Amino acid sequence: QVQLVESGGGLVQAGGSLRLSCAASGSIFRVNGMNWFRQAPGKQRELVALITSGGNTNYRDSVKGRFTISRDNAKNTMYLQMNSLKPEDTAAYYCNAQITATTGFPRTRDYWGQGTQVTVSS
Repeated sequence: QVQLVESGGGLVQAGGSLRLSCAASGSIFRVNGMNWFRQAPGKQRELVALITSGGNTNYRDSVKGRFTISRDNAKNTMYLQMNSLKPEDTAAYYCNAQITATTGFPRTRDYWGQGTQVTVSS
């Protein structure tokens, strides 16, 4: 069984910083691509940033230069460093990863974390 657990959300003033973490655990053979999504109330879930197994990254335009995605493959953990936060960054943030498990069928599938709330006050 594989699970993703996020942490690091909270309440911060505009201009502040937060660091989110997403730890994968369980019967893991390999963690492939990893992503951060967010969903604000009344809006669709949107992709914020992605990182490949090789470390290549990409970001949505609204967070470029402010957010940094990274991963520690030895710990099966992904991070999102968020700086210069704005009220419009307020949302529930979800991690998502394609993981190949050691057992099961199919062995490779997408997994989602439970979400962590980020609230930026003006």
